[in-house]
Parts: sequence; structure tokens; C-alpha cells
Amino acid sequence: MLYHLLYPLHTTFSVFNVFRYITFRTIYASLTAFFLCFLLGPWMIRKLAQLQVGQYIRDDSPKTHLGKAGTPTMGGTLILLSIAVSVLLWSDLTDVFVWIALFVLFGFGLIGFFDDYLMQVKKQSKGLTVRRKLVLQVVVALITGIMVYVSPNFSTEVTIPFFKHISPDFGWGYIFFAAFVIVGASNAVNLTDGLDGLAIGPVIIAAATYMIFAYVSGHIKIAGYLQLNYVAGTGEIAVFCGATAGAGLGFLWFNAYPAQIFMGDVGSLSLGALLGTVAVITKQEILLLLVGGLFVIEALSVIFQVGFFKMTSGKRIFRMAPLHHHFELKGWPEPKVIVRFWIIAIALALLAMSTLKLR
Repeated sequence: MLYHLLYPLHTTFSVFNVFRYITFRTIYASLTAFFLCFLLGPWMIRKLAQLQVGQYIRDDSPKTHLGKAGTPTMGGTLILLSIAVSVLLWSDLTDVFVWIALFVLFGFGLIGFFDDYLMQVKKQSKGLTVRRKLVLQVVVALITGIMVYVSPNFSTEVTIPFFKHISPDFGWGYIFFAAFVIVGASNAVNLTDGLDGLAIGPVIIAAATYMIFAYVSGHIKIAGYLQLNYVAGTGEIAVFCGATAGAGLGFLWFNAYPAQIFMGDVGSLSLGALLGTVAVITKQEILLLLVGGLFVIEALSVIFQVGFFKMTSGKRIFRMAPLHHHFELKGWPEPKVIVRFWIIAIALALLAMSTLKLR
């Protein structure tokens, strides 16, 4: 909105020429989202406490989590609103990818909201059934895949990290591939969101990483030099990623150990889906396995645990899944688990960044 209101004035006042630069708008989108979360956070915490929207702790959770019961949750609504306001203020709203990303953010956000509402407000211990939740996710993801597929000049080739000459073309099957990436990322972040600040930290790291990928993919000269798939319009996704990282930092202020608020499914499902969508739009789908490697590890720990449990009639690989609970039960203090997992996320993000040159 500010871009459309102020940039046209650059012919009269040259100072407004800065609005043409994606880097400038990305920085201020980040700051806007950060301050919105930071300033509205205390109000949100008080409001959720008044409404008695407190965290429900499952009986099979580690005993150290019992003290978290009643902590305000559904704080992801604040993250979503901060991102949306910031994006609407600072991005070029004629860019179709901006609207696709917003659709995913709020589509998955609504799924998470209803799940949280049933569990935290209506006190239904299971919320939405796994099947119903998954069906809703797949529907939103398939619609997103179709929108991306019909976008002007969008390539259905898939980039393979480290190999510049291998780019299989999925054709119309790319719709299903994109949906798989989005749903997978959404649930992986959701599974990781089990400790104070554990999920939002890597989300910030991944958003910042994809902010760079979005910028270079949307710059025809840089993309050509780095031998990346140039995707016109993805530069504006850098603004979106900046807003996501900024909102995440603002939320982390209150979500850091000991957490004053949790994001809930409304936050984790939507942020995960957003990362998957950004990976699709920027043509760095496979690279999400590295950028979001921590989320992948957490998700695989659950898959392996459940599969091994069924195959061996009750034996386990880990003391508890997802993986962060395994280390808790081994005696690691919660802050140690969180910070070490953040370190892993940073290392994986740096490795992903190296693919810009290692091709």
C-alpha cells in the first residue's frame, strides 16, 4: 500500500525513489512486523489469559511440561496479522505470488485456528481429527499448487541442489508435488513446536534464508550469473520473508524460555505451509530439506518411532518422539535442547546458502 501510494511521488520528490528497491522495502517490512508483534504482544497475552485460552498438556508429555499448562496459546494469530499488515504496507500488491502466499498463510492459519479453538477453548482434548485436518491441508495445498501452476511463465521444472544440469520437468504433476511440499512443511513445523521458542527460531532462520533466495531468483542478472531459475515476481516474496522473520523475532521476545505465550497450531501450521510455498515459488523446493532440515529431522523421528513401534510390537527407537522430547528425557535442560537445535538450524541454513555457488 505504501509502495503504491508513495513510489509514484518519486517523480516530484526524489526521496520516494527508495520505494522501488526491494531491499529497502524488505528491511522495513521486517521492522514493521517486528514492532507490531513486540508492541501488541503484552495485550495479546492479557487478552488470551482473560479468555482462558490456555495450553493443554497431554498426559503422555514429559513431566517437566506440566508447569506450562494454562500458558496463553493461539499466539500465532498475532504473527499472522503482523505479517499480513506488513506485507500489505510494503510489497507490490500487483504481484500474484504475494497473494498466493497470503492465501496459504491464512488458509492454513484457519485450519490451525479451528484445531486450537476446539482444543483450547472448547476443551476437546483432540481438537480436529488427524484425518480431517490432513484433508483440509491437502485441499488448500492443491488449490495453491494450481494457482502456482497457472501463474504466467512459471516453470514446472524442479531444481536439484548441487546439480545445475539436472532439472526434471513434472508438468501438471507439479501441482501434486507442490501440495506435498506445502503439507509436509506445515506438519513438520507443527511437530517441532513442542518447547519454548524451539519452532519459531528455525522459522526465522529459514525465512531469512529464503529471503535471499527469493531476491536472487527474482533478479534476472543475479539469477543468470548464479545459474538459478529466474522467476519474475519472486523478488516481492523477499519482502514477505522479511516480514515473516521480523514477526518471528517479535514473537520470540515473549515465546523464549520461559514462554509467556505459545503460537499454537494457528501459528505452526501456517508458518510451515508458508515456508513450503516460498520454496515452491522460488524454485528451491528440494533445498527446503536443508533449509528446514531441523523440521525434517523432527518429522522423521516421529515417522521412524511410530513405524518401529508397530513393526516390533512395542519397542522404541527414542525415549519419546518428536526428537526434542528424547533429549529432555535424557536429562538435558530445556534451554540447552532449544539452543542446540537452533545451532543445527543455522548450520543447515549456511549449507543451503552454499548451493548458490556449489552447482
